[in-house]
Amino acid sequence: MIAFLCGLVIQVETGSCVVDVNGVGYLLAASSRTLAALPNPPEKARILVETVVREDAILLYGFAESAERAWFRLLTGVQGVGAKVALAILSTLSAGELVAVLSASDKASLTRAPGVGGRLAERIITELRDKAGRMPGAGADIVLPVSATPEGGIEADALLALAGLGFRRVEALPVLRRVMEAHGSGATLDAVLRDSLKDLAR
Repeated sequence: MIAFLCGLVIQVETGSCVVDVNGVGYLLAASSRTLAALPNPPEKARILVETVVREDAILLYGFAESAERAWFRLLTGVQGVGAKVALAILSTLSAGELVAVLSASDKASLTRAPGVGGRLAERIITELRDKAGRMPGAGADIVLPVSATPEGGIEADALLALAGLGFRRVEALPVLRRVMEAHGSGATLDAVLRDSLKDLAR
């Protein structure tokens, strides 16, 4: 399973982008929110990925935030909400807005998304309203030029790996920096990840 891709953003179109990773071009479907966060081609970026395997295809979906990917997974678990509709909802409403919309049973806001009618909006609200409060309102930005990641090197790679495992930047970064400081100049990615995960699991 692919957690994220790091490569050159070669092309951005309506509903998708192409990322070149070591000479292989990956086509990612994505929300307009994620596509707007991408750097201008050709520039390097890291993008969270969700892989969907079907009988006739392997499909990749890209996300700018861990929160958006979590919501994609939750939305596609509702009958009648496929990947295309889930991305339409995420293009219309941010993760934080989704929490508010579902908590308030705001059907009108959901129907603003293409492909979401009144009945489907009611089903989404019914099935997800009680789960909305436990969902993230926003996550750590993953779509970043590599030069913009904090301090680069081990810290940046470890932060992205933790984000791919579902940890939010706001909770992972303080732990990561504490572990990095403890390891000092002898820090390795494997050791930093191992100790950070131990701390985060407490």
